[in-house]
Amino acid sequence: MKRIEVSAGLVFRDGRLLITQRKPDAHLGGLWEFPGGKREPGESFEACLVRELQEELAITVEVGELIEEISHDYPDKLVLLRFFRCRLISGEPQAIGCHALAWVTRHNLRSYPFPAADAALLDKLDTIPW
Repeated sequence: MKRIEVSAGLVFRDGRLLITQRKPDAHLGGLWEFPGGKREPGESFEACLVRELQEELAITVEVGELIEEISHDYPDKLVLLRFFRCRLISGEPQAIGCHALAWVTRHNLRSYPFPAADAALLDKLDTIPW
């Protein structure tokens, strides 16, 4: 089975969290997720996240603590996701590599549909400071 490693950012600002919507024609299209992407060979998860957020959203972040690590089996692949708290250093997020983006509050986060792989992280977000 194919293994994919993904680094995702939890970018908080003023009590809100940045989420992005997958493009309609992508795998799990239309669902919301935490911005990031696939790790390239030899790349650290942190370096991957800095690169992906620059490419997909035109923002620069400082990667902080690892908040959660999740493995999820899809029928055709195993996905390992690492979620890091990030500090926005510069730029205003733009929907370059995604369909849309939103800054959400703790109270409306669950009104957005997420992939099954993110369920454990959504629970964890209920317990950490924003």
